[in-house]
Amino acid sequence: MAERSTAAVDVADNSGDEPLAAETAQATADGVDIQNGQAADGSMPEKDGDRRNPAPAAAPELHSGHKLARRYRLEECVTRLDGFSSWRAMDEKLRRAVGVHLLPADHARARAVLAAARSSALLGDPRFVQVLDAVEENDLVYVVHEWLPDATELTAVLAAGPMEPHEAYQLVSQVSQAMAAAHREGLAHLRLTPSAILRTSTGQYRIRGLAVNAALRGITSETPQRSDTEAIGALLYAALTQRWPYESDAYGLTGLPKGVGLIAPDQVRAGVHRGLGELAMRALANDGATASRQEPACTTPEELSKAVAAMPRIRPPEPTFTAPPEYQHTTYQQGSYGRPQGPGMPTTQVTVVPPPPPLQSRTGRVLKWGVAALLIAALGLGSWQLADTLLNRNNQGSTSGSQTTHEKADDTPEKKEPTLLSIKGAQEYYPDGLAQDAGNVGNTFDGDATTYWRTKSFRDGPTMTADYKAGVGIVYDLGSEQAVNGASIALKYAGNHTTVTLYAADSMSSSTPVGSMKKIATGTTSDSTLKATTDAPVTTRYVVVWITAMPQAGADTYSGAGYKQAITDVKFTG
Repeated sequence: MAERSTAAVDVADNSGDEPLAAETAQATADGVDIQNGQAADGSMPEKDGDRRNPAPAAAPELHSGHKLARRYRLEECVTRLDGFSSWRAMDEKLRRAVGVHLLPADHARARAVLAAARSSALLGDPRFVQVLDAVEENDLVYVVHEWLPDATELTAVLAAGPMEPHEAYQLVSQVSQAMAAAHREGLAHLRLTPSAILRTSTGQYRIRGLAVNAALRGITSETPQRSDTEAIGALLYAALTQRWPYESDAYGLTGLPKGVGLIAPDQVRAGVHRGLGELAMRALANDGATASRQEPACTTPEELSKAVAAMPRIRPPEPTFTAPPEYQHTTYQQGSYGRPQGPGMPTTQVTVVPPPPPLQSRTGRVLKWGVAALLIAALGLGSWQLADTLLNRNNQGSTSGSQTTHEKADDTPEKKEPTLLSIKGAQEYYPDGLAQDAGNVGNTFDGDATTYWRTKSFRDGPTMTADYKAGVGIVYDLGSEQAVNGASIALKYAGNHTTVTLYAADSMSSSTPVGSMKKIATGTTSDSTLKATTDAPVTTRYVVVWITAMPQAGADTYSGAGYKQAITDVKFTG
């Protein structure tokens, strides 16, 4: 079966364009932050060959309730400008919200928009907001996108203040890796602004408008990699300082002072992480800045992602715990007992009732003596049973002393406790050439339980078959040959059922099938923790974790409901 796409997206990032007058002061789904009746995200400065092509055609005059292809019902017009309009719509077939861009078929940019949308859809990378459909029909060209109602624009995040170093590190790491993957497929963004970046509830960043936003506005560049790299540097600069690294104000951020050029982030705001500040300057060096410490400028997303990976990992801040309230001793406060008397309150006499006298009658004395006799009898019986048990044990020890000595001599030595093996590196293992989440493999051994590597969603399960995909997995590098006897794997989804097999591999390559590898151990579970162990350790440097069965789980921000799994942590023992 084919893999299932995720649901929900934005409409276009309309940076610098005039929005509808009816919009309120909030971040809309297509990336326009309306403030005081003006687009707040400004315009990106044109760099080194970037250019806009004019588009004289008018936007199609449609209304709410209009249906496209008898499926997409238009609900709210988010933007109408520059010859195209953007809508929030409802996919009545799948009952999910979508975004739609509309423009006339005779629009000067219609062919370019269709080509960009279809190229973006072929990428299929979940780090980008997905294009679901691109159609020319009835003198209209329309592009249908995911809609992410629960995601937050980076514009709104930056409006609340600068990011913590860990958050800024995650931003530049995820965005640079995603754009490096896009450029490897020949795709550029050219409109990579704060309103084009969405942060999901799980802390992952997704990029919207890949190739399409630039095509809608007729933006091209002779140096697309350089343009996107500088844009990522501007995002990092804004995340660290809450200032836009150009003289003009944009995206709700104040620009730099006029006439002084680009200032290092730590000179704009105190306490900026030094390594991230230098990284922002290296990316922004495309605009004439001088990289700190004479390090070379990053001119492509690939170079920038490698520079991020070479940095020491920035850990999240330690969670703060509030002290529990001081323990309050309870008292019997019936009536006025134990309560302080306030001024003006009448005093109350508390009558103390004396306890009843002990048993003094003849019956009471008999009862006391009877209880004492029972206690003495119970103690005597217990002492006798204890002595009898000790005597029997001594007799058995004397008759079988030699036999016990012989058995102890034949005992095998105690087994050693398994030791934890360190992981030096990892990459996704996909012999069929179709990766699941190659950019987040490092999340499975970063010590952070909130991050994970995930699979896509499959319609058939729980056992995977070679008809659509034999399995999914990751190959780990232990640094040197180790005697591996098992693994403990923390999973995101519980349910019936997850099956994982460990294999000893010769290298990190995905070209070697698991059928030619030596199997170490197999484990199956319906919980969120899986253990696979063996009594016969296998010596190897590379270990493949191969998933062949996954439980059913509901829809999330990455994929729809289906059979899927995610790994949050892997530990090998030897």
